[in-house]
Amino acid sequence: MYSVATESLIKQAREIKEDELQKFYGRVFKQLHAKDLGGDTVDSLQRLRLILSATKYTREIPSDLVTKLQTILCSSSCPEQLHVLSCSILREIFLSVSSLSNLSHDNRTISYVASVVLSQAGKKEHVLPLCHHLLKSLESRLSEGQISKHALSILSRIISVYPDILTDDQVNLVSRKMVDWLRYASMQQGASVSSGGFFSAPRTRQPAPLTEVDGVVTGDFFTVLCVGQSYTDDQWMNMYTFSMIRNWLLTYDTDGTSNAETDDRSEVDSSVMSMVSATSSSSRLLPPKERLREKAFEYCQRLIEQSDRKALKKTDTELQKACIVEAVSIMDIICGEDPSYVYRAFPCIKALYGRLNGDLAYTRALLPIAQFYLNHSETAAVDSEVVFRQLFGHCPAEQFNEPMLAFEFTQFCLLNASTLQTRVTGYRQSFPNLLKFLAWNSPGLISEFVELLPSLLAPDTAIELLHTILDLPCLAAALDLQHRSACYQTSWDQQGAKVAACLDAFRQPSHRGLFLYILRPEAGTGDTIDRLKMLHEILADMAEIPRVVRCAQVIPVLLHVYFNTVTQMADQKLMNQLMLVLLERSSLLYNIKKFNAEVQRVFSTHLQTLCKLYPPLIVDQSRELLDFASSPSNIYSKEDFYTHVVWVIGEYLSVSYDPRCSVELITSFFESLEAVLFEITQVRQSASPPSFSPRLITVLMTTLAKLATRSQDLIPRASLFLSKMRLFARSAPVIACYSEEDTEEIITRAHELINLLKLPNVAQFVLAPAAGVDGPRWHRDTNTSLPQSMRTVSTLLQRHSSLLPT
Repeated sequence: MYSVATESLIKQAREIKEDELQKFYGRVFKQLHAKDLGGDTVDSLQRLRLILSATKYTREIPSDLVTKLQTILCSSSCPEQLHVLSCSILREIFLSVSSLSNLSHDNRTISYVASVVLSQAGKKEHVLPLCHHLLKSLESRLSEGQISKHALSILSRIISVYPDILTDDQVNLVSRKMVDWLRYASMQQGASVSSGGFFSAPRTRQPAPLTEVDGVVTGDFFTVLCVGQSYTDDQWMNMYTFSMIRNWLLTYDTDGTSNAETDDRSEVDSSVMSMVSATSSSSRLLPPKERLREKAFEYCQRLIEQSDRKALKKTDTELQKACIVEAVSIMDIICGEDPSYVYRAFPCIKALYGRLNGDLAYTRALLPIAQFYLNHSETAAVDSEVVFRQLFGHCPAEQFNEPMLAFEFTQFCLLNASTLQTRVTGYRQSFPNLLKFLAWNSPGLISEFVELLPSLLAPDTAIELLHTILDLPCLAAALDLQHRSACYQTSWDQQGAKVAACLDAFRQPSHRGLFLYILRPEAGTGDTIDRLKMLHEILADMAEIPRVVRCAQVIPVLLHVYFNTVTQMADQKLMNQLMLVLLERSSLLYNIKKFNAEVQRVFSTHLQTLCKLYPPLIVDQSRELLDFASSPSNIYSKEDFYTHVVWVIGEYLSVSYDPRCSVELITSFFESLEAVLFEITQVRQSASPPSFSPRLITVLMTTLAKLATRSQDLIPRASLFLSKMRLFARSAPVIACYSEEDTEEIITRAHELINLLKLPNVAQFVLAPAAGVDGPRWHRDTNTSLPQSMRTVSTLLQRHSSLLPT
């Protein structure tokens, strides 16, 4: 949210009148033509930028003002603040890119011009002049100090948007230049000018040699890990080249982008040429792109060697970590383009993994190493199981509280989900560990886990995964306690005393088994725990912790994804297990505000889906459903879910769905639901108003009527009970609680059902249709009696029909 002052400025900028705006344009134009472009000019340009950006639509400004802003943008004599403001203003308006292309611009302003051109360009042709200018500056031999340091970064942005903008010759040209900058940068520090004192002119110090991060003088070629007080232009170009080499290799591989040399060697086997490139002392004979690959590979190997040195500064240590990630990623790309490099790379990567494996500070560097193993271990016949066991087994458990690692780890899993499922045996078993990232960092990772969750589902772990998702808030609370316990902190927030009590429970040996299970690293130790209710009681005081609350908010989303996925793979056995989990866990959830109601709402939705896909579930789980439906206490704690359970009983407890559905089974359900409805609708003047909705009453009445039509001996009992619903609806407690519309709905439904039950055959057709009614062939079957049946039912259910009671 913006501050009040900022909101006021934005509102003024949006509501400025057109005549006032035109006067303001004229004033800015005059200020830009003044000799002294001072503070007033800067203020006016800042206001103009605000006016242009404050509205959703694009404003038009006078062409002469646009021309002047373009001139300032390309002028090397203007202050940089004016360059920045001109650039941001020109990006907010519609602009002809050709007008910028015709202006001359030097190396100082090229980045600003490029920013405007790329924001306005609609097709490749608009960027071609800028691209040609950059290539010309790279190709020409400029004097010292005139190399455009930004040319490569701008070119990298261009090819990211328009990868086909460069011709084969231009690709080879840039590849040659990149080879020179990568491999042949100078080995001396740049000249630094120092003061000679009061009585002498400034003097230039003699160039000093570069050093490694540990202070030793550099003995090999220059890389980004070489340390100096100042750097020469070719050393800067070395750094820029390394920063864009990965994007360049991904964009331009060896297919169809080579010169005549490539054509001459097209008949030579590529593997032979690769071996030559690996062993020949004269790699200059190679085509430009293969030579770039060779030098980039050597550069990355040198970076990995330099990363083993003990850095004197913390910033250099962080740079070493970043260089490891980039170097391994580049080597991975090179090995993908030319598999012969795999055999040269694996000894280096294996040694690097052995060095970083036990160091938590380098965990993020293990991800590109794991990617390398995933892509090339089969080619090199190397066992990668240990790498992934370490990655999935230890990293999430030990560094769940690192947000950047959590994001990168999740992205790694998303990128390689299909490969991980087939080639990494422990991937699907690792979901208890992976979900620790979500428990700690939700909702920041919810979109990633929505995509990732289907890849973690397997028939043998589906039930445990469901329990784990439901227990995710408990996991968040346990991780919070584990983190506090490790840091010896007990009062980080206002609930300090409550958290301290939970922390004491966390440290008690008697509760160790509960926390060990909830913090387990992998699946396979059981679906859930018998003492889950005890765990909820232990963690009760953590239910208001913000991290736990945020975690609970993402559970319904994950549950929808879970059920939508699992129903596509579920068999009869898994369907029955899911039904049992829904019934069990509907009353066994962590007591967080609104959490139980949201989860039960999801359960209700997918309970219907499960029964529709496999109606025999009602008979398979009849005992559990009967126990659940016959308990009135379930109404008060989970009314919505209870209502849906009653509905599916009435809908699918039929011999048309399952021949095992006996009269005795129907009668047992009828009697249980009749008893429940009788208990909650007892009319007593001293009774308290009902705490359940009228919808529950109507669903219970309808279900009783449905069951009665399937065992017609029950019809008299159902009709007698329904006839008493008017007395309930007109009782004082009900009138005090329900609206007139609600009570009228109950009475009307009871009357409709009574009249339907007077005609058992019609009632059975209306309330208990055959299983195939939802997919009929009435539009083709001339013998069907549906039109006549529907007319009969319509007559019966009309309010003013003579068949209805008065």
